Amino acid sequence: MDSIPKQPLFCLKWPWDVHYNPKNPNMCNFEAPWLFKSLQNLGSIAFNLLNSVSKSSNPWIKTIKPFQLDTGTSLNTVSKSAKTVLTPGEQGEAEHRALASALASSKEATVIEFYSPKCRLCNSLLDFVLEVEGRNSEWLNIVMADAENEKWLPELLHYDIRYVPCFILLDKYGRAIAKTGVPSSRLHVIAGLTHLLKMKGRPKK
Repeated sequence: MDSIPKQPLFCLKWPWDVHYNPKNPNMCNFEAPWLFKSLQNLGSIAFNLLNSVSKSSNPWIKTIKPFQLDTGTSLNTVSKSAKTVLTPGEQGEAEHRALASALASSKEATVIEFYSPKCRLCNSLLDFVLEVEGRNSEWLNIVMADAENEKWLPELLHYDIRYVPCFILLDKYGRAIAKTGVPSSRLHVIAGLTHLLKMKGRPKK
């Protein structure tokens, strides 16, 4: 007497079962109502779509990386190249190299912006600061310094940095001329930076 194969108590068909187990004798043969069949078809379509995207060779899918500011050069060139994730030590060294390069350029003025990665006001000023440096690139360098990075501790003490964002104006010899006050708003910081640049002024040709 032939034994009748036992059917499971619950019959569940996953979308991938149709593709990977088309002839599996142990698959249940329960015919679902039309509503569930429609849901099964939708699930199958979604699964195939995700599977195809994950195997896609499109370069834009494989090159998406989290953004992190690399301050190894001046602000003007930061936005022009792909950013890499740096350790705090590497970040501090890159920022110090940027400052040394700015002072070696013999431009009339250099501004150091002390910031914090956690400071929302600092982040909101990035585009403005890039624009300022771009408009005055023939006589001005702007360098960013992470106030939370221990490599900047000597400068934090030297310039008495107690808040961020804080901008320090240096002459072409690296001597500090002035700094912005305690930031009370974005407009207040912008006004302070504008005042620093007016103090120095464009060099006469």
